[in-house]
Amino acid sequence: MSITELICMATNLEPALEQRLQHALDSSLVAVLSMTAGAVDAIGFLGLGGLFIAHITGNIVVVVAHYITGGFSRIGPLIAVPVFIVVLGTVVWVSKDKSKHRTLRALLILHAALLTGFLVLSAALGPFANPGSAVAASVGMLGVAAMATQNALVRLDLPGFPATAVLTTNTVRLTIAVVTLVRGTDPPQEKAQARRSIRTTFAAFAGFIAGCTAGGLLEVRFGLWSLTLPVVLAVIAVPLSDYTLITVPVA
Repeated sequence: MSITELICMATNLEPALEQRLQHALDSSLVAVLSMTAGAVDAIGFLGLGGLFIAHITGNIVVVVAHYITGGFSRIGPLIAVPVFIVVLGTVVWVSKDKSKHRTLRALLILHAALLTGFLVLSAALGPFANPGSAVAASVGMLGVAAMATQNALVRLDLPGFPATAVLTTNTVRLTIAVVTLVRGTDPPQEKAQARRSIRTTFAAFAGFIAGCTAGGLLEVRFGLWSLTLPVVLAVIAVPLSDYTLITVPVA
């Protein structure tokens, strides 16, 4: 094989390797954010009396169930959804028309700051003898605000990425992608999109489950100090986002 042929082969391989690296970096960010949400959800549920911090609509079920049975006495699930909506709406309002490069990093920093505040107040004021108290609920809302910010940044600044704080939507996304590949009748471009969707969505699944598992185990052992895990993950996501921006359309 001549040197010219070797150079041509290397030239052809370079874009493919670069694309694989980009996909790996995208999946890494998805996994880190999903682990963050999973850990926060498990820790909040165990440490704050059944409050869903990431799977926010789960609080509606909690409120309705307690109301029907006459056993409702906790503020957190009652105010979690309105707080989530207000924070999400505010973040979208402020960030909607700004550069994706700037807003992604800024929102990730805000996300990490909110989780840090959640950790600090939880460690300072907890463990809570009454998880349903106003103090416990107020502290939990910092976690809810962080998850609202995470949902907003994924929707606004990471187009095409799977959800990182819920699994139901990702189940639909993953099923559609798998069926697309199995059918084998769709255009090559759609098949390629399906493969990428499977990679990133699987990363979200694995990350969330790993986060839930690690968060639950740590909460049982260390209480609300276990929120250190999602804080560390949120901090890691900030510099990691710089490497995934190459796959995100910049406004």
